[in-house]
Amino acid sequence: MRVLLLSGTAEGRRLAGALAGRPGFEVVSSLAGRVASPADRAGTTRIGGFGGADGLAGWLAAERIGAVVDATHPFAARITGSAVTAARRAGVPLLLLRRPGWSEGPGDDWRRVPSLEAAAGALPGQRIFLTIGRQDLAAFARDGRRWFLVRAVDPPEPPLPPRGRVVLGRGPFTVADETALMREHAIDALVTKDSGGTATAAKLAAARVLGLPVVMVDRPPAPAGVPAVATVDAALSWLGTIHT
Repeated sequence: MRVLLLSGTAEGRRLAGALAGRPGFEVVSSLAGRVASPADRAGTTRIGGFGGADGLAGWLAAERIGAVVDATHPFAARITGSAVTAARRAGVPLLLLRRPGWSEGPGDDWRRVPSLEAAAGALPGQRIFLTIGRQDLAAFARDGRRWFLVRAVDPPEPPLPPRGRVVLGRGPFTVADETALMREHAIDALVTKDSGGTATAAKLAAARVLGLPVVMVDRPPAPAGVPAVATVDAALSWLGTIHT
């Protein structure tokens, strides 16, 4: 069975590796191409879009795909929406693989907001650490009063906040390094998306250590009526049930 894996996450890489070693499966990992040097993964890798839901539906039929697993970032709502529409049109089973979001614990000071625009309007400090990726900075670009430390995997493109600094880095990060970075730049608030996972969770622990508030952007809602799992093992089990 040919499996299209809409990837870009650590879970997607692990699932591709697991499928590549199983008889009876062929995996094609699709990446949007937004990262200049994506991490290697097993199986075939496809870079670039499909031309929306119609293009993806046609590709699924032409390539005789037997199942689709959406293991994209929890905030990749447009890609997920296209995948849901395309899979239904093509009659191909679709699974969402989404790692759990983060949970607030003792000593945390989180302020949950529904969007990046809401986050930009509710900043509790003057020196802000933005860890929201390089493509979502426009909401903060009009703020000329605050200073922003922006971290991204690749250099971001304008519009950017007028005052601040960009640092490049790819997780996993350590609590010690995150704490040192925030102290070095006198950060007094952190803004992040509720991405979940361990690779970038150290910043939350560092904010707790330093007593800093965290503006946490909630995930967009998952599409209704689509099966979803939280682990690679559960995704493998689902694929096993539909493999004929």
